[in-house]
Amino acid sequence: MPASDKWFPLDGVRYEPIDSQFFIRNRERLRSLLKPNSIVILRANDILPTNADGTMAFKQNTDLFYLTGVDQEDTVLVMMPDAVDPKDRELLFVKETSELIAIWEGDKLTKEAARASSGVERVEWSASFDSLLHRLVPQADHIYLLTNEHLRASVAVETANARFIKECQRRYPLHRYERLAQAMNRLRITKDPLEIELLQKACDITEAGFRRVLGFIKPGVGEWEIEAEFIHEFIRRGSRGFAYGPIIGSGKSACVLHYVENDKICRDGELVLMDVAAEYAGWNSDLTRTVPVNGRFTPRQRQVYDAVLRVVRGSNEVLRPGIRPLEYQQLTVELMERELIGLGLIDAEAARAQGPDKPLLKKYFMHSTSHHLGLDVHDVFPPHEVFAEGMVFTIEPGIYIREEGLAVRLENDVLIGKDSNFDLMGNIPIEADEIEALMASQQG
Repeated sequence: MPASDKWFPLDGVRYEPIDSQFFIRNRERLRSLLKPNSIVILRANDILPTNADGTMAFKQNTDLFYLTGVDQEDTVLVMMPDAVDPKDRELLFVKETSELIAIWEGDKLTKEAARASSGVERVEWSASFDSLLHRLVPQADHIYLLTNEHLRASVAVETANARFIKECQRRYPLHRYERLAQAMNRLRITKDPLEIELLQKACDITEAGFRRVLGFIKPGVGEWEIEAEFIHEFIRRGSRGFAYGPIIGSGKSACVLHYVENDKICRDGELVLMDVAAEYAGWNSDLTRTVPVNGRFTPRQRQVYDAVLRVVRGSNEVLRPGIRPLEYQQLTVELMERELIGLGLIDAEAARAQGPDKPLLKKYFMHSTSHHLGLDVHDVFPPHEVFAEGMVFTIEPGIYIREEGLAVRLENDVLIGKDSNFDLMGNIPIEADEIEALMASQQG
């Protein structure tokens, strides 16, 4: 069935406000992980420049958002659970507005609005942060500060939190400094029921976009036109846009894993790979589908497509509580190796003789099968963690045959359950026959 119209914005707002109890629960859980007599200091991201007087769109630090729900620059959260004065145990600092700011940028959060959305009782203006900090830090033994410890992070610019680490260590060199990222990663790996609801909404909006483009794709359309169809449907349903830079790759462009130019014409007889999904209220979905430009798979395209789909389903059976990521990837690689042999891309005897790095397989399947999903598309996941109930992961195997100019990747988002996984994208067409039937009916 098509995505429900219930996800259209209601009551004059893009999406309903998130219950502050969610953020209150998150801070309570964080407090339980802190050492005695600690202070936590977490700053908002910067607004980054482009050129001349231009700036990029503001993107909040996801750990700060997870703890407060505040999506505004110049915000600071301070937590000091063992402070003598109860008023010092939680403080939220937000940017003070003015008539000039209101005219040029619109309204900023009032103290009352920040209090209501975050559940933090004590809200102060950001200008008072330094003086209050100097009073509080000497009372603490441990200072928790945030660094980006994502295994795939590549940070070329200094963040607001990184600058603050240097400043704080300069001012208070004899305190014991602790890694806030460890605690935040522990909190965020298992999803709250409210997060599952928001992730499902993002997936449903993504479904609507995919069904829309099935009636639009045909020989002669531009990849950028497909991208435009997606973003139109996403935004009209309450999303703020793409969860990540969309990949719309037709023909041989689909063999490029991070192809983002989206500037080619889709040709008759080609496949078009679409790795594109919506966010909703800050939470992200992640979808990949590969469809025939003319609405019909060739025998070879169908052969490769069905092979990838079997790996998707086999990986879903393996992605269970208690298994470790490396073990999971190895089992998925074994599934993929059998499919590549069946497709005639790898010789069975040569496959048995290759070393543990599996260079023959990696020629056609060179990336990992899954990643954690949530407030970040590649969400935080502590090293050596085991999969557990309540986590949300993508499953996204692919086969890339550059010598044939042919690539197929399929991707769904699944919630790991106790007895079986729940596919958050279970309503989004994935069977080749269904794809062909839908394209024929919508284009006819």
